[in-house]
Formats: sequence, C-alpha cells, structure tokens
Amino acid sequence: MSGSKSDELTESAIESKRLELEQLKLDLAAQLQASADAAKPVKLDQTAVGRLSRMESMQSQAMIQAARQGLVVRISQCDNALESIERGDYGMCRLCEEPISSKRLNAKPEAPFCLECQRGADRR
Repeated sequence: MSGSKSDELTESAIESKRLELEQLKLDLAAQLQASADAAKPVKLDQTAVGRLSRMESMQSQAMIQAARQGLVVRISQCDNALESIERGDYGMCRLCEEPISSKRLNAKPEAPFCLECQRGADRR
C-alpha cells in the first residue's frame, strides 16, 4: 500500500523512465567492463609482494567482485523493468501489486518492489 492515485505514471513519464533505464543499463555495463581487470584472480606466487600485500589484494578483489555482482543484479533489474514497461505493468510492486511510489522510482527506476516490500525482503 505504498502508492496512491498521484503515483500513477503517465505515458510520458513511462517513456521517460524507459529512456532512463536504457541509459542506466549502459552506464552499469560500462562500470562492469571497467572493473573487469581488477576482478581477475590475485596471483599468489608474486615474490616481490609480501604476505600482507597479497591479503590486501585478495580482500580488495573480493570487494570488487561483490560490487560487480551488484552491478549484474542491477542490470538484470533494468532488463526486468524494461520488460514490465512493454507488458504495461511498470511501477507495480511484484509482491503486493500496489504502485511503487514515484519518489522510489525516481531514486531507483529499476526497483521491482515498493519500499515496504523491499524492507521486508531485506529482513529475510
């Protein structure tokens, strides 16, 4: 029950979101590509690098891989949001089937859930 009549999207607003989602998807894909080298496995046989440096490198690599996984998830969410525009149900929460607030869609146009349902999913 996070939405209201004022949150209903006009055709113009939906078209604007479609363009925003397409650009966001391109930006996320560029970030994913740019981080590809940093995500490669750390070579453990580097004699010039000390044990602590190797551990730091491995920790850094793990953080980069986690960030890359987040990018992959967001790209998938963009794809799903674009598909929902085609189906005509963009902006509807996939759990409660109520409108997602325009404030949330402005902040995260690929959001599949209203804020209330997202909070519930995050607690699980």
